[in-house]
Amino acid sequence: MFVDSHCHLDRLELDKLGLSLRQVIDAALERKVEHMLCVSVSLAEFNDMAATVADYPQVSVSCGEHPLHQTGTVDPEQLLQLCQQSKVVAVGETGLDYFYAPESKLAQQAAFVSHIAVARQVNKPLIVHTRDAREDTIALLKSHQAEQAGGVLHCFTENYEMAKAALDLGFYISISGIMTFRNADELRGVVKKLPLDRLLIETDSPYLAPVPYRGKTNQPAYVTAVADAIAELRGISVASLAELTTANFYRLFSRCKPGLSS
Repeated sequence: MFVDSHCHLDRLELDKLGLSLRQVIDAALERKVEHMLCVSVSLAEFNDMAATVADYPQVSVSCGEHPLHQTGTVDPEQLLQLCQQSKVVAVGETGLDYFYAPESKLAQQAAFVSHIAVARQVNKPLIVHTRDAREDTIALLKSHQAEQAGGVLHCFTENYEMAKAALDLGFYISISGIMTFRNADELRGVVKKLPLDRLLIETDSPYLAPVPYRGKTNQPAYVTAVADAIAELRGISVASLAELTTANFYRLFSRCKPGLSS
């Protein structure tokens, strides 16, 4: 069985897909994707996101504000209140993105620190987005004791040195369909080195559909293509890769109960 450790089901354009959310989830279940983590990018949209997936026991939710979706200062009290809800299994996604928004570095950093503090307070893992901010991401995780909460660097595209620094803090590394792209040789080199007991797989759907689905809207069913690519790269069976990454997911996100799809 597989787990899609990071998707945005509330952002699927279902009308364009010609599918209902039930059909999207059923397609994932048919591919033996037993669980999906629907990740928040906006506190303002969190309640609507949670309501969208509330009827699906195969879907858990996180709560946080993506660095590229900040419309102002993140309210730590609001974040804490939302993250204390029992249905929330993780804090984020949060982090730093200097590629698209270098002008908001200070606001991003302040929000990231707030998320780390809340994650420690509620004892739920962090989901971290990082792009072109290697040094600051690791520095803030270290200086604010993020290892007390743990978490994952999702959709990882940075170098092995950054991965190793996160691993040393007890974090996991999640790999998306980007590793199947033709120009992703450096990332594949990183994936070859990652310890299998800290590896997660994800779609980040509706974005970044893996080969052979490039150009299509991504969806949780396609996480199996990510697993296929990693298994081939690491020289192990897809079944073994699925078993390892699924166990890793439930170890990190311990509030997600295995077997919810049965």
